[in-house]
Amino acid sequence: MSDNAALDARNKRLALKLLWLVAAAILFAYALVPLYDVMCRLSGLNGKTVGLPETVRQSLKVDESRWVKVEFTANVMSGLGWNFSPTQSSMRVHPGQIEVATYQAKNITNQVVVGQAIPSVSPGQAALYFKKIECFCFQRQSLNPGESKVMPLRFYVSPELPGDVKVITLSYAFYNAVNQAAK
Repeated sequence: MSDNAALDARNKRLALKLLWLVAAAILFAYALVPLYDVMCRLSGLNGKTVGLPETVRQSLKVDESRWVKVEFTANVMSGLGWNFSPTQSSMRVHPGQIEVATYQAKNITNQVVVGQAIPSVSPGQAALYFKKIECFCFQRQSLNPGESKVMPLRFYVSPELPGDVKVITLSYAFYNAVNQAAK
């Protein structure tokens, strides 16, 4: 009996440790999403950049001695019944100068479609210096059947951008946000 009681006690301790391990893994999985988002915003990874606080706006110096070409591209992921494209393929900007670019989206289905844009900045080192102030990518976009919408993007390229970077490409991939949320 004492051997069975000792075995039962060890099994209960093991089961309790395993339950704690499972609980810790679940908590870690939930914590990863906000931690990843913070890391992306701080590092510029996946095209996420930090907005423009008023103090930065006031201290921003425009570097009129050089130009940077910003190219704009767009993709629509399968499952999103939209046409989506930039209204300009590129623009030349002075680092530090706040600019506005626009994208055009049109719902080509007969139902309301909600989409979310995921930005990507290349080359990768430029993501740290490409600053979005206002962007349609910050929230989901809803279009009614046949509706078109011009989506503005206010941005600047930081004057600290290394001098050897002459071209930055900003690419957006729009995906069906409702289908992704259901998965």
